[in-house]
Order: sequence, then structure tokens, then C-alpha cells
Amino acid sequence: MKFLRWTALVAVVILFCTCGRETGIFSDRAYRRQVLQDLEQRREMLARCDALRILDEASLTEREREALQFLYAYMPLGDAVNFDGDYFLRNVRLSEEARERMPWGAIIPVDYYRHFVLPVRVNNEDLDEARGVFYAELSERVQGLSMQEAILEINHWCHEKAVYTPTDSRTSAPLAMICTAAGRCGEESTLLVAALRAVGIPARQVYTPRWAHTDDNHAWVEAWADGEWYFLGACEPEPVLDLGWFNAPASRGMLLHTNVFGRYEGPEQVMRRTPLFTEINITENYAPTASVAVSVIEADGTPAADARVEYKIYNYSELYSIASQQADAQGRTSVIAGRGDALVWASKEGRYGFAKVSFGKDEAVIVTLDKTPGATFASEFCLVPPPESGELPPVTEEQRAENTRRMIYEDSLRNAYTATFRTTAQGEAFARKLGLDAARTAALLVESKGNYAAIEAFLEAAVGAGKGDRALALLEQVSRKDLHDTPREVFDDHLYQAEGDPARIMNPRVGLELLSAYRAYLQEQIPAADAARFREDPQQLVAWCRDSLRMESMHNMRLVPIRPIGVWESRIVDQTSRDLFFIAVCRSLEIPAWRDEVTGKIRYSHAGTDYDVDFEAPEPAPTDYGTLKLTHTPSVAVPDPYYYKHFTLSRIEEGRMRLLHFGEGNTWNGQFREGVRLEAGDYALVSGTRLSGGEVLTELRIFTIAKEAETTVDLVLPAEQRSGEVYGTFDTELEYQTLDGQTRALHASMGDGCCVVGILGAGEEPTNHALNDIAAFREALETTGTPIVLLFASEENARRFVADDFPAIPSTLQFGIDATGELRTRLVAGAGLTRDELPIVAVTDGFGRILFRSSGYSIGLGERLVKELAAQ
Repeated sequence: MKFLRWTALVAVVILFCTCGRETGIFSDRAYRRQVLQDLEQRREMLARCDALRILDEASLTEREREALQFLYAYMPLGDAVNFDGDYFLRNVRLSEEARERMPWGAIIPVDYYRHFVLPVRVNNEDLDEARGVFYAELSERVQGLSMQEAILEINHWCHEKAVYTPTDSRTSAPLAMICTAAGRCGEESTLLVAALRAVGIPARQVYTPRWAHTDDNHAWVEAWADGEWYFLGACEPEPVLDLGWFNAPASRGMLLHTNVFGRYEGPEQVMRRTPLFTEINITENYAPTASVAVSVIEADGTPAADARVEYKIYNYSELYSIASQQADAQGRTSVIAGRGDALVWASKEGRYGFAKVSFGKDEAVIVTLDKTPGATFASEFCLVPPPESGELPPVTEEQRAENTRRMIYEDSLRNAYTATFRTTAQGEAFARKLGLDAARTAALLVESKGNYAAIEAFLEAAVGAGKGDRALALLEQVSRKDLHDTPREVFDDHLYQAEGDPARIMNPRVGLELLSAYRAYLQEQIPAADAARFREDPQQLVAWCRDSLRMESMHNMRLVPIRPIGVWESRIVDQTSRDLFFIAVCRSLEIPAWRDEVTGKIRYSHAGTDYDVDFEAPEPAPTDYGTLKLTHTPSVAVPDPYYYKHFTLSRIEEGRMRLLHFGEGNTWNGQFREGVRLEAGDYALVSGTRLSGGEVLTELRIFTIAKEAETTVDLVLPAEQRSGEVYGTFDTELEYQTLDGQTRALHASMGDGCCVVGILGAGEEPTNHALNDIAAFREALETTGTPIVLLFASEENARRFVADDFPAIPSTLQFGIDATGELRTRLVAGAGLTRDELPIVAVTDGFGRILFRSSGYSIGLGERLVKELAAQ
């Protein structure tokens, strides 16, 4: 973080030396002119619905007006339309109150206040009234603390409220996450940033789109204090700043970035600018980096001006783009990234080409657009992630003990709250009282977490209206997260204003949007003659959307769509908002409509026939389909390859790869062995084998699916060449403590053959991932019969373990406690590990030789263990 802190200090110096400096929200007159120019463009776009009328309020102070001008100039159109001006004014006034009341308000540079305190939005979360709630609770709690102390204290508060759990990629609002008491890292970091900004501390979400060394991504937080940026893991309090379980993974990152609201002129490398935000590259704050100059040329050697250049790494069996740039007139571009491998993929007007590049080794690379539609070929390569590096800040034993004590107490506060959620027995009793199906009702109420009162009220009213069964059917159609944060009024609208099929008419869920009530409104607002035309021929609605809606994709975010009511009032859309609006109107008019889960295409059903929607075509055209059949030779370690784990399919459109979403749990044998129907065209099959060091042996196979033809492609998982390396030895006579307090020697639990032994950090995200990965391979691990002995790092740590969170662990696994810490020390030394990062997992043979080792954060541990044990 040294470079980051130095650049922050430089920025402060530059700020106070700027000519023509403003004293309000804007740092200089030129910046003010740019904001007002951008704002005028917004006024023209939103004139129909008068979304910017708050700016003309006579009661606004000059600072309030400037703050609102800045926000409206750059907020997604979805926010401007979905929320009224009073919402943003309340948040501006809260920001100003925090700036005036908090002791650090006077020292925060104006541009940091403008970009990292004032904005309500952090990323793509649902917006709420969190700033007022958080300010009321936290402003007194941090009084008398330094900025660094306040940052740490607020993170402890966040840990009281929520912990990590996997969820879908819709980002709940901060208050909804607190209601649920859990969320994924993107939601945890959004919560912490919102809390820090509520008391006037500049904060931003840091994001790695995907890790290079393992299948996952991560988000955390940077907070500004006294001229420096520091990082911390959200809802994962540590005794000091710049410390988290992800220190080591971050040092292996290929790209770490953040999206800064509005036009930002900071010292970091700008990856791209959009009308909404500035994407900045902050990889060099966490990892050694290097830059590579990319030149894109046509097949004849001439520069490919304005080509699209994507930097891809292997993650979840996809060649995922971690960054995307547009080449200049000479076909050139460059990026700073971690010192690992990437695939540079360039495209222009349907032509494409790619080349592997090693950052830190290659200074330049040429990519030739030598592939055209219809090309077929296969290519193999090994992608190597950056090596681990970096140092941890010092922490004293006293600091660690006090932090652990606080975390245990915070767990108890949160657990006391979650104990008020509905249990299965309570849900069944409620169902019996209403005459509903007990099992279905109880499952919904248990899953609703802190939102159970809204769900109960909805069901009770529905039963009174004679719609109890349809109400259950409606709740079963939406996502688990919808049960956590959807108000009763939204469910009411979709229940009482729909009569048709629960899945494709009554269902309010389409993609990843926040659910909203729109049926009654649309049914009233759409003229009767238009409604009749749309029912008679839904293609008339397609034409209406094409002719009546103004496309403004660059001014909105895909995951912050304009809600259907807002689309009707503003006539403004981006592609996602248009798709959602079309389906909302169809379903409001009892026309079955949906989004295809695999291709993402919008479809509707009319007169017994399903149609694809093409908003650009004057008439619906039939789609050409073919069949893809994958052949594969199973192995002991991978008898049935999984989609997203071992392979993926992408459709090549305009020279770019667009992933097909077959969903988790789909396998070669279950889905692809007998063949799947896919739209005719060019496709990419990506498969890979990840090695213990994070390297990936990858195969890319390009092929064409012809109309009404069967295409057979071999699914190959590149074979790992095993070295048979022994990393060290481990004393199996060492003793551990069983959960019931007895002392036992390891060899008594391990037997004479191979054994899996490890040290866990209960309640920590890397350990949760490891246990979930092991549970995913329960059957295969049980088949091996190999004992698994996993020990908690201490008795205190063992008390943090919640067994109910991991119901599917193998029967061959037993837990214990490394009460003295000796086992952990000896395992680290015996395995030759350079870092002591939990969880630590090793495979040993009957002689105590360590044949496999893993330390810290890693995805896919269960499969890796199966492979190692099968090879012994």
C-alpha cells in the first residue's frame, strides 16, 4: 500500500495548489463546467419524467445544489428514475451533517469527499435509507476515536450485524443484508462502505473480477484516514488495518480495481471512463505488477484501429475477461497487471485473434485478427498465476486476543438476533393454522430469515382471499434472496393482478433485478386498445418497444435497471431495462414471457408457439438450431465433468465470446452426452485442469454448429503430469483434543494408510469455502474410505463453529482441536509451507510423508483431495 499512500498525499498537495480552486463541492472551475455540461445532457434525456426537478428547489443551499448536480450528472438513469429527488437530498444533507460534526470532516479533500463520501451507490446494490440509520447508530460510537480507530470500530459493528454466506449475484441493500444477517463478499463490502461513508469517512469497494490462482472472486474495502488509503476485509475485523485473510491471494491477483463515481482525476491508472464512473487500476497497491504493450493487426499486417482488446484468465472453466480496452488508431493499447499469464483476445467486426502473454516477462505482444466466422481449430496452453508475495503488518498477542474476544461477543449478538428467525416447527404450526401445506410453508418461512413477518402477512391475507395455494406457488418461483428482502406489497401486486401460469405469468422474477410492484399500474396505464393489440399479437408490443423507447445503454448499469413503471414514465431504457419491461408488460397482460436461462434471450409464447424476441427486426424470424454432442473419456478422479468446474461453452458473436449459462449442477453425462439443442453458429469449448500451484492446463476448441445438423466435439480435460513429490514428513504421534475434551494421538484416528489432516479457522471465509468444497465431494471422499481429521486452531475458535452450516460433510470426517497450537506449527514446517494461512490441509501416507499440501484461500479443495487420494 506504500505507493497508494504516497499518491494520496500527492493528491492532497495538488488539491490545495490548484489554480481557480472552488470552495464548494467542485474542486476547480473547469471541473464544475464539465459537470454542468454532463448534467444538461441528463436533463434532455429525462425531460419527459422531470426526474431532475429537485435541482430547481429554491430552498437548497449552494452546497446542496452542487452536490445534487454532481450526483444527477453521473448516477445511473435507473437511480434517477426509480427514486425521487427527496431521497437524494436526504442523503446529501446527511453527508453534510457528518462532514460538519465528525472531527475529520475538515481535513478530507474536496475531491475525496465528492467521490468517496457523497455518493449513495457503492456498486450495483439496491438502494435504501441506510445512511440515515447508520449515521444515527454510529456517529456517537466513533466519537473520540481517530480515523483509523473509527474504521476498525465500524468494521466490528458490521461484524455484529452480518457474516459471510454464499448468495446469488443480486446485491442486497445494506439494511436488507442486516435484516438477513449474512451475505456474500460484495454485500459485506457494500455494507462497510455505506457505514463508513455515513460518518464521513471516504471509502471504496475494491474488487478482483476473478482470481487467477483459484476459481472465485472477491471484494473488500479501502478507507481513507489522515492522507492515506488502508484496506480491510468487510465484516471480518482484524486488530490493525492492511490485514485480512486475503493478503496472500491479493498478492497473486492479476487485476484489482474499483469503479469511482463520476469523472475522477486521481493518480491511479485509468482503465476506462464511462458516462457514469471511472474504473481505476489499483493492482500495484497489493502485488508486483508489470505492463504489456499490445498491438492488434489485421491479417495483412495493417493496424486494427479501434479493435476491442480483452485480457482473459481461466476461472470457473471460462476464459473470463478481467479487463477490456479499445485500441487506438494504431491498434495499440496497454495495461498494468500482476506478474502472471493472461490470454489477450482482440476482435473487430467479427474477426478475432488471441495470444498468450506473461506479464513481467513479455514487454509487448502482437495479436493478429486472423480468425473469421466459420473457423475451426484447437489450442492448448498453460496459464500461470502470479507468485505469492507481500508482508503482513505486525500484530501483538494482546491485540489478537482482544480482537478474538470481541469477535466472539459480536457472534453472540448476531446469533441472538438470528435466533428470532422462524424455525421449521414454527413454520409448520403457522401453516396448520392457515390450512396451508406444512412442509412448503415452513421451508419458505425459514428461508425468509428476518423478513418472515412480511411473508407471514402476505400468506395470511392470501388465504383470506382464497389464494393460499397460488401465494405459495408465487413464493416458490422467486429466488431465496427475494424472500429475504421483498416487501409484502410487491408480492400482493403480483398475486392479485395475475391469473395465469405461476412460472411465466404470475412470477415477478426475470433476471437479477430488484422485484417491484408494477402490474396494477401497467394494467391501468396501457390504453385498452393497445392492450388488446398486444394480446392479439405480442409482436406488436415488440414493435412498440422498438419505436417508443429511447435506448441509452451508456448511461445506465446492467444490474441497476430502470423499473417497469419508470420505463413507462420516462420512455428511456438500456437493454436490460427494455427486456424486463417487455416481460413485465407481457405478464401484466397474461402473455407468457420469460428470459432463456442458457442464452439470455427474451421469449414469449403465443397461440401455442414460442418466439425469440428481436427488437431490431420488423418481423419475427425463425431461429436456426443444431445439436451439439460432447464425447468424453471418464477418469477415476473426474468420472463426470461439471459445467463451470471442468468446462464451459461460449457462443462467438462479432468475434467475442458470450458465455452460455447452463447452471450449476449440470454435467457432461447429464446434459451434453446425448446432445443439446443450440442456435446455429460458432462456439468455443473451454476446458481445463487446475494444478496445486494454481496453474491451469487449458484447451480452447472452436467449432461450428450447423443448421439442423449434429456436431460432435471431444471434451478433453488436459492431463496433469504427476511428479510424485514428497513435500516433507509429519509426526503422526502428535496429540490433539477431541470435541468432548479427550486427548488422542493422530495415528489412532488416521490408521495405517493415507489420511487427510488439517487446521481450520472456524467462521473465516477461506475455511467456509474449504468445508463447502469437501461437502460437495462427500460421496467420492467416502468411497475412498480415507480418514479426514480437521482440527480447529484453538478452543476459542472451535466455539465459533456452527455445525448446522455444513450438514453434508463426509462421514469419514472428524473434528478436533489443536489446543496447544503444536500441530499447526509442525504441519506448516513439515509441509514446507512458506506462509501459515488457514485452512491448512495435507494428505499424508502411513509413514507420515506429506504427499499434498494446501494453505489459505483456495477453491476446489474437495476435488483436489479426490484426485490425490485416487492417485495413491
